[in-house]
Amino acid sequence: MAARKTVVVEHLRRARMAELFAKGTRLDGRGFHDYRSITIETNPIEKANASAKVSIGNTTVVAGIKVDLATPFPDTPDQGLLIVNTELLPLSSPYAEPGPPSEYSIELARVVDRGVRESKMINLSQLALVKGKKVYAVFADVSVLDEDGNLLDTINRAVTAAIATAKIPKYEVVGDEVKPTGEMIPLPVRTIPISVTLAKFGDTLIVDPNSEEEALMEARITLTSDHEGHLCAGQKGNPGGFSPEQIMQAVGIALQKGRENRELLKRSAGLG
Repeated sequence: MAARKTVVVEHLRRARMAELFAKGTRLDGRGFHDYRSITIETNPIEKANASAKVSIGNTTVVAGIKVDLATPFPDTPDQGLLIVNTELLPLSSPYAEPGPPSEYSIELARVVDRGVRESKMINLSQLALVKGKKVYAVFADVSVLDEDGNLLDTINRAVTAAIATAKIPKYEVVGDEVKPTGEMIPLPVRTIPISVTLAKFGDTLIVDPNSEEEALMEARITLTSDHEGHLCAGQKGNPGGFSPEQIMQAVGIALQKGRENRELLKRSAGLG
């Protein structure tokens, strides 16, 4: 009986959503391409090299940046390291459970990591101190405090805001030794990659799906762009597909909303 009630409720929600879509609006009153309210707070964690707390609607995450010295990967001996980790705290959602990272947590980290890495946000070659031996390692650790849809974009904003405002210790190389100078310098940042996530419902594409919309969407696509309007990364989710026309529509929306969100992030983080 419970399962039948669930199916009925889902059917009613879909019918209501389709009715609103026909009128050009959504369950929460937003337009198809409107984000929920976005707030960005930088450096809420004093002990990190940088941090950012970001909310999109009721979805809230915190990202902390920690920078250390490490040995480079063998295939990139002249580049620094970038590692993104994501944790869904049990208090963030009724569906989050304690224990090892879930597949969803891993997907979130990989998609955000790819957007930052492929955009060349950080010039990793400038983070090499001694080729093959000593480089900077940038760790971005994200904790999800509250989940109400569109974690991908919320985590992207937190990680990019934290990286863009990070200060790291400067080292000098004397022979094969690496010594701190006592000076703090910014990370070598060249762009701010912004991801835009869209959900598909039939012929309709909507930006920034909340949790209720995510539960009913047919498919999801996340597109990340840089400040020059170049697409850097993409990720599709859910079983449904997109037509070529819908892909091109999604690209146009992602570039436009990317520009708007990038300016918002820069203003919020005091980046000019």
